[in-house]
Amino acid sequence: MANMETRRLLSQARSLTEGREENLRDRIVTALYARAEGIAARVVKKNPSPRRDWDRRLDTVLTSRLWGYPLMLILLAAVFWLTVSGANYPSALLGRILFGFQDILSGLFGRLGAPDWLHGILVLGMYRTLAWVVSVMLPPMAIFFPLFTLLEDLGYLPRVAFNLDHLFHRAGAHGKQALTMCMGFGCNAAGVVGCRIIESPRERLIAILTNNFAPCNGRFPTLIALATIFLGGLVAPSGRAAVAALSVAGIVLLGILLMFLTSWLLSRTILKGVPSAFTLELPPYRPPQVLRVIVRSVFDRTLFVLARAVVVAAPAGALTWALANIHVGGVSIIAHLAGLLQPLGRAVGLDGYILLAFILGLPANEIVIPILLMGYLATGMLTDLDSLAALGSVLTSHGWTPVTALNMMLFSLLHWPCTTTLLTIYKETKGLKWPLLAALIPTAMGLLACFLVKTLANLAGLF
Repeated sequence: MANMETRRLLSQARSLTEGREENLRDRIVTALYARAEGIAARVVKKNPSPRRDWDRRLDTVLTSRLWGYPLMLILLAAVFWLTVSGANYPSALLGRILFGFQDILSGLFGRLGAPDWLHGILVLGMYRTLAWVVSVMLPPMAIFFPLFTLLEDLGYLPRVAFNLDHLFHRAGAHGKQALTMCMGFGCNAAGVVGCRIIESPRERLIAILTNNFAPCNGRFPTLIALATIFLGGLVAPSGRAAVAALSVAGIVLLGILLMFLTSWLLSRTILKGVPSAFTLELPPYRPPQVLRVIVRSVFDRTLFVLARAVVVAAPAGALTWALANIHVGGVSIIAHLAGLLQPLGRAVGLDGYILLAFILGLPANEIVIPILLMGYLATGMLTDLDSLAALGSVLTSHGWTPVTALNMMLFSLLHWPCTTTLLTIYKETKGLKWPLLAALIPTAMGLLACFLVKTLANLAGLF
Protein backbone atom coordinates (compact mmCIF):
# COMPACT_ATOMS: atom_id res chain seq x y z
CA MET A 1 0.00 0.00 0.00
CA ALA A 2 2.77 2.36 0.92
CA ASN A 3 4.48 1.78 -2.42
CA MET A 4 1.24 2.43 -4.30
CA GLU A 5 0.67 5.63 -2.37
CA THR A 6 4.24 6.74 -3.07
CA ARG A 7 3.81 6.06 -6.81
CA ARG A 8 0.54 8.00 -6.80
CA LEU A 9 2.18 10.99 -5.16
CA LEU A 10 5.12 10.85 -7.58
CA SER A 11 2.69 10.72 -10.49
CA GLN A 12 0.93 13.81 -9.18
CA ALA A 13 4.27 15.60 -8.78
CA ARG A 14 5.22 14.77 -12.38
CA SER A 15 1.93 16.11 -13.66
CA LEU A 16 2.52 19.35 -11.78
CA THR A 17 6.01 19.83 -13.22
CA GLU A 18 5.57 18.37 -16.70
CA GLY A 19 6.63 20.95 -19.27
CA ARG A 20 6.98 23.72 -16.68
CA GLU A 21 9.72 22.65 -14.26
CA GLU A 22 11.24 26.09 -14.11
CA ASN A 23 7.89 27.62 -13.07
CA LEU A 24 7.07 25.22 -10.22
CA ARG A 25 8.92 27.14 -7.51
CA ASP A 26 7.43 30.42 -8.71
CA ARG A 27 3.95 28.89 -8.53
CA ILE A 28 4.59 27.57 -5.02
CA VAL A 29 5.90 30.93 -3.80
CA THR A 30 3.00 32.77 -5.46
CA ALA A 31 0.50 30.45 -3.79
CA LEU A 32 2.17 30.90 -0.38
CA TYR A 33 2.13 34.68 -0.68
CA ALA A 34 -1.49 34.69 -1.86
CA ARG A 35 -2.46 32.51 1.10
CA ALA A 36 -0.54 34.74 3.51
CA GLU A 37 -2.16 37.88 2.07
CA GLY A 38 -5.60 36.30 2.44
CA ILE A 39 -4.99 35.46 6.10
CA ALA A 40 -3.53 38.91 6.81
CA ALA A 41 -6.49 40.62 5.13
CA ARG A 42 -8.90 38.84 7.48
CA VAL A 43 -7.11 39.44 10.76
CA VAL A 44 -5.09 42.67 10.32
CA LYS A 45 -6.54 46.14 10.11
CA LYS A 46 -4.32 48.69 8.40
CA ASN A 47 -4.40 52.43 8.72
CA PRO A 48 -3.96 54.16 5.35
CA SER A 49 -0.27 54.94 4.83
CA PRO A 50 0.58 57.68 2.30
CA ARG A 51 4.12 56.36 2.04
CA ARG A 52 2.98 52.83 1.23
CA ASP A 53 0.51 54.16 -1.34
CA TRP A 54 3.33 56.22 -2.84
CA ASP A 55 5.57 53.12 -3.07
CA ARG A 56 2.82 51.18 -4.83
CA ARG A 57 2.16 53.99 -7.28
CA LEU A 58 5.86 54.20 -8.13
CA ASP A 59 6.09 50.44 -8.60
CA THR A 60 3.03 50.50 -10.86
CA VAL A 61 5.08 52.67 -13.23
CA LEU A 62 8.69 51.55 -12.65
CA THR A 63 7.93 47.81 -12.89
CA SER A 64 5.21 47.93 -15.54
CA ARG A 65 5.73 46.21 -18.87
CA LEU A 66 4.87 49.43 -20.72
CA TRP A 67 6.98 51.97 -18.81
CA GLY A 68 9.46 49.88 -16.85
CA TYR A 69 11.98 49.27 -19.64
CA PRO A 70 11.99 52.79 -21.18
CA LEU A 71 12.34 54.47 -17.79
CA MET A 72 15.10 52.03 -16.83
CA LEU A 73 17.03 52.79 -20.03
CA ILE A 74 16.56 56.55 -19.60
CA LEU A 75 17.78 56.45 -15.99
CA LEU A 76 20.79 54.30 -16.76
CA ALA A 77 21.60 56.48 -19.79
CA ALA A 78 21.48 59.52 -17.49
CA VAL A 79 23.92 57.81 -15.11
CA PHE A 80 26.27 57.06 -18.04
CA TRP A 81 25.96 60.62 -19.34
CA LEU A 82 26.70 62.09 -15.90
CA THR A 83 29.66 59.73 -15.55
CA VAL A 84 31.18 60.48 -18.96
CA SER A 85 30.48 64.21 -19.09
CA GLY A 86 31.14 64.82 -15.41
CA ALA A 87 34.50 63.05 -15.55
CA ASN A 88 35.90 65.14 -18.43
CA TYR A 89 37.07 68.16 -16.43
CA PRO A 90 38.41 66.31 -13.35
CA SER A 91 40.19 63.83 -15.65
CA ALA A 92 41.86 66.66 -17.55
CA LEU A 93 42.77 68.47 -14.31
CA LEU A 94 44.14 65.31 -12.69
CA GLY A 95 46.07 64.53 -15.87
CA ARG A 96 47.70 68.00 -15.87
CA ILE A 97 48.70 67.58 -12.22
CA LEU A 98 50.13 64.08 -12.63
CA PHE A 99 51.90 64.79 -15.91
CA GLY A 100 53.23 68.04 -14.43
CA PHE A 101 54.75 65.99 -11.63
CA GLN A 102 56.39 63.86 -14.33
CA ASP A 103 58.44 66.91 -15.35
CA ILE A 104 59.55 67.31 -11.73
CA LEU A 105 60.62 63.65 -11.64
CA SER A 106 62.49 64.02 -14.93
CA GLY A 107 64.35 67.05 -13.54
CA LEU A 108 65.22 65.11 -10.40
CA PHE A 109 66.60 62.18 -12.42
CA GLY A 110 68.65 64.65 -14.48
CA ARG A 111 70.17 66.29 -11.40
CA LEU A 112 71.02 62.89 -9.95
CA GLY A 113 72.75 61.89 -13.19
CA ALA A 114 70.57 58.81 -13.66
CA PRO A 115 71.09 56.93 -16.94
CA ASP A 116 68.54 57.53 -19.70
CA TRP A 117 67.32 53.95 -19.70
CA LEU A 118 66.47 54.10 -15.98
CA HIS A 119 64.64 57.40 -16.45
CA GLY A 120 62.80 55.92 -19.42
CA ILE A 121 61.63 52.78 -17.64
CA LEU A 122 60.68 54.39 -14.33
CA VAL A 123 59.34 57.79 -15.45
CA LEU A 124 58.35 57.62 -19.12
CA GLY A 125 57.24 54.00 -18.80
CA MET A 126 55.92 53.13 -15.34
CA TYR A 127 55.00 56.55 -13.96
CA ARG A 128 53.46 57.89 -17.20
CA THR A 129 51.33 54.76 -17.55
CA LEU A 130 50.18 55.05 -13.94
CA ALA A 131 49.34 58.70 -14.52
CA TRP A 132 47.23 57.72 -17.54
CA VAL A 133 45.37 54.99 -15.67
CA VAL A 134 44.69 57.10 -12.57
CA SER A 135 43.65 60.25 -14.43
CA VAL A 136 41.30 58.37 -16.77
CA MET A 137 39.91 55.73 -14.37
CA LEU A 138 39.56 57.57 -11.06
CA PRO A 139 37.11 60.38 -11.98
CA PRO A 140 34.57 58.15 -13.82
CA MET A 141 34.65 55.54 -11.06
CA ALA A 142 34.36 58.24 -8.39
CA ILE A 143 31.16 59.41 -10.13
CA PHE A 144 29.67 56.13 -11.33
CA PHE A 145 30.05 54.03 -8.20
CA PRO A 146 28.39 56.56 -5.84
CA LEU A 147 25.54 57.08 -8.33
CA PHE A 148 25.12 53.33 -8.65
CA THR A 149 25.22 52.87 -4.88
CA LEU A 150 22.68 55.70 -4.41
CA LEU A 151 20.26 53.90 -6.74
CA GLU A 152 20.88 50.74 -4.75
CA ASP A 153 20.29 52.51 -1.43
CA LEU A 154 17.18 54.22 -2.80
CA GLY A 155 15.68 50.82 -3.60
CA TYR A 156 15.60 51.17 -7.40
CA LEU A 157 18.15 48.51 -8.38
CA PRO A 158 15.92 45.64 -7.14
CA ARG A 159 13.29 47.03 -9.56
CA VAL A 160 15.87 46.83 -12.39
CA ALA A 161 16.53 43.19 -11.49
CA PHE A 162 12.77 42.59 -11.39
CA ASN A 163 12.33 44.07 -14.87
CA LEU A 164 15.19 42.10 -16.42
CA ASP A 165 14.63 38.85 -14.57
CA HIS A 166 12.40 37.42 -17.29
CA LEU A 167 14.95 38.12 -20.06
CA PHE A 168 17.86 36.63 -18.13
CA HIS A 169 15.70 33.68 -17.12
CA ARG A 170 14.89 33.03 -20.78
CA ALA A 171 18.63 33.11 -21.49
CA GLY A 172 19.23 30.43 -18.83
CA ALA A 173 20.84 32.94 -16.44
CA HIS A 174 19.91 34.44 -13.08
CA GLY A 175 17.87 37.62 -12.67
CA LYS A 176 20.50 39.11 -10.37
CA GLN A 177 22.85 39.17 -13.36
CA ALA A 178 21.07 42.41 -14.28
CA LEU A 179 22.70 44.02 -11.24
CA THR A 180 26.18 42.67 -11.98
CA MET A 181 25.80 43.82 -15.60
CA CYS A 182 25.10 47.37 -14.39
CA MET A 183 28.17 47.22 -12.17
CA GLY A 184 30.20 46.11 -15.19
CA PHE A 185 29.46 49.40 -16.92
CA GLY A 186 31.53 51.06 -14.23
CA CYS A 187 34.23 48.39 -14.05
CA ASN A 188 34.12 44.78 -15.16
CA ALA A 189 36.29 43.72 -12.22
CA ALA A 190 33.73 45.20 -9.85
CA GLY A 191 30.97 43.46 -11.83
CA VAL A 192 32.75 40.13 -11.41
CA VAL A 193 33.08 40.68 -7.67
CA GLY A 194 29.38 41.60 -7.60
CA CYS A 195 28.51 38.16 -9.00
CA ARG A 196 28.86 36.87 -5.43
CA ILE A 197 25.22 37.87 -4.90
CA ILE A 198 24.17 34.99 -7.21
CA GLU A 199 23.69 31.88 -5.08
CA SER A 200 23.85 29.24 -7.86
CA PRO A 201 27.51 28.40 -8.74
CA ARG A 202 26.51 27.59 -12.35
CA GLU A 203 24.69 30.86 -12.90
CA ARG A 204 27.40 32.78 -11.07
CA LEU A 205 29.90 31.45 -13.62
CA ILE A 206 27.63 32.50 -16.50
CA ALA A 207 27.45 36.01 -15.07
CA ILE A 208 31.23 36.13 -14.59
CA LEU A 209 32.02 34.91 -18.11
CA THR A 210 29.64 37.37 -19.78
CA ASN A 211 30.23 40.49 -17.68
CA ASN A 212 32.88 41.70 -20.13
CA PHE A 213 30.13 42.36 -22.72
CA ALA A 214 29.17 45.40 -20.63
CA PRO A 215 31.72 48.05 -21.74
CA CYS A 216 33.51 49.49 -18.72
CA ASN A 217 34.34 53.16 -18.23
CA GLY A 218 37.83 52.51 -19.61
CA ARG A 219 36.38 51.73 -23.03
CA PHE A 220 33.95 54.64 -23.23
CA PRO A 221 36.60 57.30 -24.06
CA THR A 222 37.69 55.25 -27.10
CA LEU A 223 34.11 54.61 -28.20
CA ILE A 224 33.08 58.24 -27.83
CA ALA A 225 36.18 59.66 -29.55
CA LEU A 226 35.96 57.36 -32.59
CA ALA A 227 32.19 57.78 -32.91
CA THR A 228 32.60 61.56 -32.83
CA ILE A 229 35.51 61.73 -35.30
CA PHE A 230 34.45 59.19 -37.91
CA LEU A 231 30.77 58.26 -37.60
CA GLY A 232 29.66 61.73 -36.56
CA GLY A 233 31.79 63.12 -39.38
CA LEU A 234 29.54 61.40 -41.92
CA VAL A 235 26.74 63.93 -41.30
CA ALA A 236 26.37 67.69 -41.03
CA PRO A 237 27.99 69.38 -38.00
CA SER A 238 24.61 70.02 -36.40
CA GLY A 239 23.88 66.30 -36.22
CA ARG A 240 27.31 64.95 -35.29
CA ALA A 241 26.71 64.79 -31.56
CA ALA A 242 23.43 62.93 -32.02
CA VAL A 243 24.96 60.42 -34.45
CA ALA A 244 27.95 59.86 -32.14
CA ALA A 245 25.68 59.35 -29.13
CA LEU A 246 23.43 56.93 -31.03
CA SER A 247 26.50 55.02 -32.26
CA VAL A 248 27.84 54.55 -28.74
CA ALA A 249 24.36 53.60 -27.49
CA GLY A 250 24.11 51.06 -30.31
CA ILE A 251 27.44 49.51 -29.32
CA VAL A 252 26.26 49.26 -25.69
CA LEU A 253 22.96 47.64 -26.73
CA LEU A 254 24.89 45.21 -28.96
CA GLY A 255 26.99 44.21 -25.96
CA ILE A 256 23.83 43.55 -23.91
CA LEU A 257 22.29 41.45 -26.70
CA LEU A 258 25.50 39.42 -27.01
CA MET A 259 25.48 38.96 -23.23
CA PHE A 260 22.01 37.38 -23.51
CA LEU A 261 23.09 35.24 -26.49
CA THR A 262 26.29 34.03 -24.81
CA SER A 263 24.45 33.30 -21.55
CA TRP A 264 21.93 31.25 -23.52
CA LEU A 265 24.69 29.29 -25.30
CA LEU A 266 26.64 28.63 -22.10
CA SER A 267 23.52 27.48 -20.24
CA ARG A 268 22.92 24.88 -22.96
CA THR A 269 26.51 23.66 -23.40
CA ILE A 270 29.34 23.69 -20.84
CA LEU A 271 27.19 25.19 -18.05
CA LYS A 272 24.00 23.26 -18.72
CA GLY A 273 21.40 23.17 -15.99
CA VAL A 274 17.95 24.25 -14.85
CA PRO A 275 17.68 28.00 -14.14
CA SER A 276 17.06 28.73 -10.49
CA ALA A 277 14.09 30.82 -9.47
CA PHE A 278 14.66 34.40 -8.42
CA THR A 279 12.15 35.28 -5.71
CA LEU A 280 12.61 38.95 -4.95
CA GLU A 281 10.67 40.87 -2.33
CA LEU A 282 10.90 44.49 -3.41
CA PRO A 283 12.14 46.67 -0.54
CA PRO A 284 10.43 49.97 0.23
CA TYR A 285 11.82 53.16 -1.25
CA ARG A 286 13.86 55.12 1.24
CA PRO A 287 15.95 58.29 1.23
CA PRO A 288 19.58 57.30 0.60
CA GLN A 289 22.18 58.05 3.26
CA VAL A 290 24.32 60.13 0.95
CA LEU A 291 27.46 60.53 3.06
CA ARG A 292 27.60 56.86 4.05
CA VAL A 293 26.99 55.81 0.44
CA ILE A 294 29.78 58.01 -0.88
CA VAL A 295 32.29 56.80 1.70
CA ARG A 296 31.34 53.14 1.14
CA SER A 297 31.47 53.36 -2.65
CA VAL A 298 34.81 55.20 -2.64
CA PHE A 299 36.61 52.83 -0.29
CA ASP A 300 34.89 49.52 -1.08
CA ARG A 301 34.69 49.88 -4.85
CA THR A 302 36.58 52.82 -6.36
CA LEU A 303 39.88 52.53 -4.50
CA PHE A 304 39.71 48.72 -4.46
CA VAL A 305 39.43 48.51 -8.26
CA LEU A 306 41.90 51.34 -8.85
CA ALA A 307 44.52 49.66 -6.65
CA ARG A 308 44.31 46.47 -8.71
CA ALA A 309 44.60 48.45 -11.94
CA VAL A 310 47.68 50.31 -10.69
CA VAL A 311 49.40 47.07 -9.69
CA VAL A 312 49.17 45.63 -13.20
CA ALA A 313 49.61 48.90 -15.14
CA ALA A 314 53.04 49.80 -13.73
CA PRO A 315 54.98 46.81 -15.12
CA ALA A 316 53.05 47.07 -18.40
CA GLY A 317 54.23 50.66 -18.79
CA ALA A 318 57.84 49.62 -18.30
CA LEU A 319 57.46 46.81 -20.85
CA THR A 320 55.82 49.05 -23.43
CA TRP A 321 58.55 51.68 -23.12
CA ALA A 322 61.24 49.00 -23.54
CA LEU A 323 59.57 47.57 -26.65
CA ALA A 324 59.30 51.03 -28.20
CA ASN A 325 62.89 52.04 -27.44
CA ILE A 326 64.88 48.88 -28.09
CA HIS A 327 65.74 48.64 -31.78
CA VAL A 328 66.68 45.59 -33.81
CA GLY A 329 67.99 46.23 -37.29
CA GLY A 330 67.17 49.92 -36.98
CA VAL A 331 63.50 49.20 -36.20
CA SER A 332 61.89 49.15 -32.76
CA ILE A 333 60.60 45.88 -31.37
CA ILE A 334 57.12 47.36 -31.24
CA ALA A 335 57.28 47.95 -35.01
CA HIS A 336 58.48 44.37 -35.58
CA LEU A 337 55.59 42.99 -33.51
CA ALA A 338 53.08 45.17 -35.36
CA GLY A 339 54.44 43.81 -38.64
CA LEU A 340 53.86 40.23 -37.47
CA LEU A 341 50.25 41.07 -36.59
CA GLN A 342 49.61 43.02 -39.80
CA PRO A 343 48.15 40.10 -41.85
CA LEU A 344 45.62 39.24 -39.16
CA GLY A 345 44.83 42.90 -38.61
CA ARG A 346 44.16 43.51 -42.30
CA ALA A 347 42.02 40.37 -42.51
CA VAL A 348 39.61 41.76 -39.92
CA GLY A 349 39.59 45.37 -41.11
CA LEU A 350 42.15 46.70 -38.63
CA ASP A 351 45.97 46.71 -38.76
CA GLY A 352 48.92 45.32 -36.82
CA TYR A 353 49.41 48.41 -34.67
CA ILE A 354 45.78 48.33 -33.54
CA LEU A 355 45.97 44.69 -32.49
CA LEU A 356 49.30 45.28 -30.75
CA ALA A 357 47.83 48.28 -28.89
CA PHE A 358 45.05 46.05 -27.54
CA ILE A 359 47.59 43.39 -26.51
CA LEU A 360 49.89 45.87 -24.76
CA GLY A 361 46.82 47.60 -23.34
CA LEU A 362 45.85 44.40 -21.53
CA PRO A 363 46.50 45.98 -18.09
CA ALA A 364 43.96 48.76 -18.72
CA ASN A 365 41.73 49.66 -21.66
CA GLU A 366 42.46 53.35 -21.06
CA ILE A 367 45.96 53.10 -22.55
CA VAL A 368 45.02 51.45 -25.88
CA ILE A 369 44.74 54.72 -27.83
CA PRO A 370 47.94 56.23 -26.32
CA ILE A 371 49.88 53.06 -27.19
CA LEU A 372 48.45 53.14 -30.72
CA LEU A 373 49.57 56.76 -31.15
CA MET A 374 52.99 55.86 -29.77
CA GLY A 375 53.32 53.19 -32.46
CA TYR A 376 52.03 55.38 -35.28
CA LEU A 377 54.14 58.43 -34.35
CA ALA A 378 57.22 56.46 -33.16
CA THR A 379 57.49 58.71 -30.08
CA GLY A 380 58.89 56.04 -27.77
CA MET A 381 56.45 56.88 -24.95
CA LEU A 382 52.71 57.10 -24.35
CA THR A 383 51.32 60.00 -26.33
CA ASP A 384 48.22 62.14 -26.01
CA LEU A 385 46.82 64.66 -28.48
CA ASP A 386 45.15 67.86 -27.35
CA SER A 387 42.06 67.60 -29.60
CA LEU A 388 39.85 65.10 -31.41
CA ALA A 389 40.70 66.83 -34.68
CA ALA A 390 44.41 66.14 -34.16
CA LEU A 391 43.65 62.52 -33.27
CA GLY A 392 41.48 62.15 -36.39
CA SER A 393 44.21 63.62 -38.55
CA VAL A 394 46.79 61.09 -37.30
CA LEU A 395 44.44 58.13 -37.73
CA THR A 396 43.31 59.21 -41.21
CA SER A 397 46.93 59.64 -42.32
CA HIS A 398 47.49 55.98 -41.41
CA GLY A 399 44.68 54.73 -43.64
CA TRP A 400 41.71 54.83 -41.28
CA THR A 401 38.20 54.99 -42.71
CA PRO A 402 34.77 54.98 -41.02
CA VAL A 403 34.79 51.19 -41.46
CA THR A 404 38.14 50.97 -39.61
CA ALA A 405 36.71 53.10 -36.81
CA LEU A 406 33.57 50.94 -36.61
CA ASN A 407 35.68 47.79 -36.39
CA MET A 408 37.87 49.41 -33.74
CA MET A 409 34.72 50.19 -31.72
CA LEU A 410 33.46 46.62 -32.16
CA PHE A 411 36.78 45.14 -31.11
CA SER A 412 36.94 47.53 -28.15
CA LEU A 413 33.60 46.07 -27.06
CA LEU A 414 34.48 42.48 -27.97
CA HIS A 415 37.95 41.53 -26.82
CA TRP A 416 39.62 39.99 -23.79
CA PRO A 417 39.02 41.58 -20.36
CA CYS A 418 41.75 43.71 -18.83
CA THR A 419 44.31 42.17 -16.50
CA THR A 420 42.49 43.47 -13.42
CA THR A 421 39.30 41.70 -14.48
CA LEU A 422 41.11 38.48 -15.43
CA LEU A 423 42.91 38.49 -12.09
CA THR A 424 39.57 39.03 -10.34
CA ILE A 425 37.99 36.14 -12.27
CA TYR A 426 40.92 33.90 -11.29
CA LYS A 427 40.50 34.80 -7.61
CA GLU A 428 36.71 34.37 -7.73
CA THR A 429 36.78 31.01 -9.55
CA LYS A 430 40.10 29.73 -8.10
CA GLY A 431 41.33 28.30 -11.40
CA LEU A 432 42.82 29.21 -14.79
CA LYS A 433 40.09 27.60 -16.90
CA TRP A 434 37.48 30.30 -16.43
CA PRO A 435 39.73 33.37 -16.97
CA LEU A 436 40.99 31.79 -20.19
CA LEU A 437 37.44 31.12 -21.34
CA ALA A 438 36.40 34.65 -20.36
CA ALA A 439 39.15 35.97 -22.67
CA LEU A 440 38.56 33.53 -25.54
CA ILE A 441 34.78 33.96 -25.93
CA PRO A 442 34.60 37.75 -26.54
CA THR A 443 37.83 37.80 -28.57
CA ALA A 444 36.58 35.14 -30.98
CA MET A 445 33.29 37.01 -31.33
CA GLY A 446 35.13 40.30 -31.87
CA LEU A 447 37.37 38.93 -34.63
CA LEU A 448 34.35 37.35 -36.31
CA ALA A 449 32.30 40.58 -36.08
CA CYS A 450 35.15 42.67 -37.54
CA PHE A 451 35.69 40.16 -40.35
CA LEU A 452 31.99 40.25 -41.26
CA VAL A 453 31.91 44.05 -41.26
CA LYS A 454 35.02 44.20 -43.42
CA THR A 455 33.59 41.60 -45.85
CA LEU A 456 30.30 43.48 -46.15
CA ALA A 457 32.18 46.75 -46.62
CA ASN A 458 34.28 45.19 -49.39
CA LEU A 459 31.15 43.95 -51.15
CA ALA A 460 29.66 47.44 -50.91
CA GLY A 461 32.90 49.05 -52.06
CA LEU A 462 33.37 50.99 -48.81
CA PHE A 463 36.73 49.58 -47.65
